Amino acid sequence: MSSPPPARRTPGASRYGWFVGVVIVLLLAYISINTLRNRSTQRSTGPLVGHKLAPFAAPDALGPLNGDANVATRKTAGTQAGKRYACDVRGPGIVNVCQLAERGPVVLAFLAARGGRCVSELDDIERLRHSYPRIEFAAVAIKGDRDDLRKTIRSHGWGFPVAYDRDGVLANIYHVAVCPQITLADRGGRVRRTLIGSGETDTAHLRQALDSLAGRR
Repeated sequence: MSSPPPARRTPGASRYGWFVGVVIVLLLAYISINTLRNRSTQRSTGPLVGHKLAPFAAPDALGPLNGDANVATRKTAGTQAGKRYACDVRGPGIVNVCQLAERGPVVLAFLAARGGRCVSELDDIERLRHSYPRIEFAAVAIKGDRDDLRKTIRSHGWGFPVAYDRDGVLANIYHVAVCPQITLADRGGRVRRTLIGSGETDTAHLRQALDSLAGRR
């Protein structure tokens, strides 16, 4: 019994199959690259090195003022970001990052609600800050209960100002996704570097960064 003749391939079928295969490979490559890119951009990086600290004026956590932080730039003043340019909003009970940068180099730490490692990091800053009198130290507490925050500040004896970021706008502007995060800027507010996570913010690394910021090395 003879075998049936092989099925005839439709003209162009081979080229069509090859084309579809190439398209699938390219599509998978695009998805992979895009996924990696998204993961990279979602990582906490802090403000861009060489750029100036984003202006803000926020209520001091221990002060009487309430409200969201003013983050208005010269271009956005008069909008929801703030009625006035944030750098111009000063006075008792206000933490103004522009004012801090006018006085000297700035160390700005971010504290998340109920972040044990963040609290520990601010304890380290409190212990070290007296050795760097020319550096301005401050912190930003992201959301959370303000009464609990006040208790934490008082019980730990933090002597630097802590801004209360009630709605989390400063966390967004400063690209905070990991706690602890500490941004260091030269006098005038130009960002030098940002320490992120417990591996970069331990006491030894922090002391080295402070020495560099103070011009000691």
